[in-house]
Amino acid sequence: MKKTVVTLLALAFTAGNACSAFAAGPAGFARGLTDSSSVSYISEKDKIIPPFAQVLFCAQNPAECRDNNGLAVIALTDKQMLQLKDVNTAVNRTMIGRNDSRSELNGDVWKVNVRSGDCEDFALTKRSRLIAMGWSSRALRIATAYTPSGEGHAVLVVRTDKGDLVLDNRKSTIKNWRETDLRWDKIQSGTDPYVWYRL
Repeated sequence: MKKTVVTLLALAFTAGNACSAFAAGPAGFARGLTDSSSVSYISEKDKIIPPFAQVLFCAQNPAECRDNNGLAVIALTDKQMLQLKDVNTAVNRTMIGRNDSRSELNGDVWKVNVRSGDCEDFALTKRSRLIAMGWSSRALRIATAYTPSGEGHAVLVVRTDKGDLVLDNRKSTIKNWRETDLRWDKIQSGTDPYVWYRL
């Protein structure tokens, strides 16, 4: 395991960090879409090198990156939808948005359960809170994307029987991934946090 982490760190570092600070940006239009069926899931393509900061985050916070062997798709009940809304709203209201300092790992350090942070810190905190409430880690994945202004961004994607839902720190509403303004980049595997896919 240690050798795998070191190898991934080296690969991610040499590839550069395509998903730098992931600050939020204004609204726009979505790409990377599948067909227009009523239930829609993000379509994964080939494997891709994970974000360097995410590899470091998992190495430093292994409990946050552990697979809890739950369901990959959640049957979304009214109660669970309310939990999603409550967590999304609470984290968006209580965390203070701020970009990482350029002196911190080239401006990209992933953190969880902090008082302030940038978009991946919001996404990781939402994921952590939902897992603490009994949600399956396999259905809660971090995805990276670009806002219409071209800024890197990160969100939490929740896989449900109603489709992939997006919890975004820029928005109070939870949307189907096709209804967002994001141009999708890559997404984490549900079963292995060190595996990411191009979108």
